[in-house]
Amino acid sequence: MKRLALTGLQPRLPSPVHEVVDSRFGRGGVRLVLKRDDLIHPELVGNKWRKLVPNLVAASGRTVVTFGGAYSNHLRATAAAGRLLGLSTVGVVRGQELGERRLNPSLERCVADGMRLHFIDRATYRRKAEPETLAAVLRAAGAEGAYVVPEGGSNALAVRGCRALGEELRGQADVVAVACGTGGTLAGLAAGLGPGQRALGVPVLKGGFLGDEVRGLQAEAFGGPRGDWWLDERFHFGGYARTTGELEAFADDFEERHGVAVERLYVAKLLYGLVVLMEEGAFAPGATVAAVVTGAPFEAQPASR
Repeated sequence: MKRLALTGLQPRLPSPVHEVVDSRFGRGGVRLVLKRDDLIHPELVGNKWRKLVPNLVAASGRTVVTFGGAYSNHLRATAAAGRLLGLSTVGVVRGQELGERRLNPSLERCVADGMRLHFIDRATYRRKAEPETLAAVLRAAGAEGAYVVPEGGSNALAVRGCRALGEELRGQADVVAVACGTGGTLAGLAAGLGPGQRALGVPVLKGGFLGDEVRGLQAEAFGGPRGDWWLDERFHFGGYARTTGELEAFADDFEERHGVAVERLYVAKLLYGLVVLMEEGAFAPGATVAAVVTGAPFEAQPASR
């Protein structure tokens, strides 16, 4: 990968920090700020830039294969990166029953950006990390020898890339909160924060497995645990890609209050969780809480050119 190609993308780093005046926090003497990672790049949005770019450099021009569900932000970001950088990309999609004739708008965007899709059944998808299964999937997809990026983009390179997120927030907040899918952003964020700062992860999937994932990723990236972090697993609203009328109403209200478009699958759940925690007295008076805006609503992202 030529560095010139990457610098030509012109990311906005460090991403800006915006204070929002919200009475639900102000009543408790707590300051809320938004870390606007959604403004890093119009197509490699938020933590996708921080996680993908180190992996794309490591790919050294090879085809990039990665994994995701039918509504995966990660698949869309990888496809966009492939188009912008002239890389061939293959997306392995969970759910053989989908097929090319039933592409949703998210997968249509991937195809428009040049990504070749390969659908596998859910049982095989669950075993994708097993070496024999992975090799068989790559053969079937015609992608032997490709550079493989795991689901959600979370590996040691991605975690080290996300460490910069914490470093950018040193001295700016007491608690830094982020929505979590595979745990890579939280693992890096916590490692980058300074003494006395805590990182909070709000998982958007149910299952209670994420703590082990974050610890494993930190061990892989840094050789052991880093930073002070914890998880609150109450705000997944039924699991990934699931929302409720209550969450939609909350997100609509937040947008109206603050003029910030709220992505529903991750960011809305994070912000909802912070309001609940605020009401429960989880944040001390005088504290500053930073919410990382890791993505923009799909409709707000520009169509591929």
